[in-house]
Formats: sequence, C-alpha cells, structure tokens
Amino acid sequence: MIEGAIWRRWVFFYFPLTAFIVALLFPFYWMLVTAVRPDSELYRPWNAPNYTPFWTLNPTLEHIRDLLTETLFSTWMFNTMLISIAATAISLFCGLLAGYALSRLKFPFAGSLGTMIFITYLVPQTLLFIPLADIIRNFRLGDSPWALMMGYFKSIPKELEECARIDGATRWKAMVYIIFPIAVPGILSAGIFAFTLSWNEFIYALVFLSSPEQKTVPVGVTSELVRGDVFYWGELMAGALLGSIPVAFVYSFFVEHYVASMTGSVKG
Repeated sequence: MIEGAIWRRWVFFYFPLTAFIVALLFPFYWMLVTAVRPDSELYRPWNAPNYTPFWTLNPTLEHIRDLLTETLFSTWMFNTMLISIAATAISLFCGLLAGYALSRLKFPFAGSLGTMIFITYLVPQTLLFIPLADIIRNFRLGDSPWALMMGYFKSIPKELEECARIDGATRWKAMVYIIFPIAVPGILSAGIFAFTLSWNEFIYALVFLSSPEQKTVPVGVTSELVRGDVFYWGELMAGALLGSIPVAFVYSFFVEHYVASMTGSVKG
C-alpha cells in the first residue's frame, strides 16, 4: 500500500508539478541565455559545430551594456513605472469608493450600475481608439504619458467584500477603519492586477505614444530594437528580462502580504 501511494504521488503530483515549473520558467531561462550570449554564438547556424542552443560557452554582458547605454531603456523604465504607479493608485482609489458604494449603499439603479461596470471589461480595447483619440486631441494630450493613463483608468477593480459597520461610527470611519483593513487581500489583489495590466499595456502605448523618449518598455523594446527585418535579439531579450523584474518583485513582495492578510482576516 505504501509503495502504491508513493507511486501515485509521483505520477499525479511530482511529475505534473515538475513539468509545469519547467514550462513556466523555461522562457525566462531562454531570455537569460540569449541576453548573455555573444553575437558569434547567437547567429551561428544550428548545424554548425559545437552548437549549444540551451547554454553559452562564453557569456557576455555586452547586450545589457548596449541596452542601457545606446538606447533609452532607462527612460522607458521610468515612464512605465510612473504610469503604472499612478494608474494603480487612481484605480484603487476609484475601486475602493465605487466598491463600497455598490456593496453597502442603497440607491436607485445600483445593481444596473454594477452590471454596467462589469460589462466594460468585455469591451475590446480596439473599439475605444476613436473616442479616446478624439478626447486626447481635444485636450492636446497626444504623445505624452497622460494620454496612456486615460486608457488605464477605464479598468476599475471589482467591489470589495461586504463588511458590517460599527455601531455609532460614521460611514466614512467605518469604511476607512473597518472595511478597508479587512479588505486588504482584495485591495492587494486589485493593486497587483492593475499594476500588471498597466506595466504590460501595449495597444494604447503603441497608438498614442510616438516619440522614443515617451515610450514605455513594451513598446520601446519592440519598436526601437527591431529595425526592418533586423532583430537585435540580444538587446531584445535583455530588455524583456530587465523589464519583467519590477513585476516579479511586486508579485514576490505583495503576495506574501496578501496571504498573511488573508490568513489573519480568516483567523480574526
């Protein structure tokens, strides 16, 4: 019986988990190898002698150095970070107020309003190009980070979980001191979700930003490091790898707090 249980554990748990982890981490490993692979190996034919596709014999930091010194990658990172933080903060602020109002207050058409907010998630982003372009042109916001934020603000986090008010406290104090602390897991989830969407946003950044110094990482890396039919794979992979570090940091840092807050709220 014990041997059969161990066999089933390996077949139904360890092997699938290992395959999932390998498939999940392999793209990052490939980006890392390509970023430190010299051009002499990077553009070597697959049938050349001593061809090693999954590792490099002579790692170099040349591509990373060229990315940081010969491109505007640092500016792209600053633009992306600024837009992501601002969009996340405003989305969370609007989401907290709207979520509390929709879940706790009683007013006409509250249910219909919540349904309309949910339906906005189903609208393709490409359908908003014409009205957003007209608004941006009227306010003269073209080719600036503010034009990109307007697209981010269309996404509002879901309503927060319901919570009872304290007897004798005002609604504002109950919302700030009772509901929001209890809803920390929901707030962190919405913040991580909004930050990830803002950081990885590509369509609006590609349409509304044209100057190289105003671009974000996703658009800057793909547009400035691909010239015609020439792909600078070393710099491309280095930019993709460095550009994913802030998102990975946010997940690794806040997920721990998310789990701790959720466990604490359940215990309480």
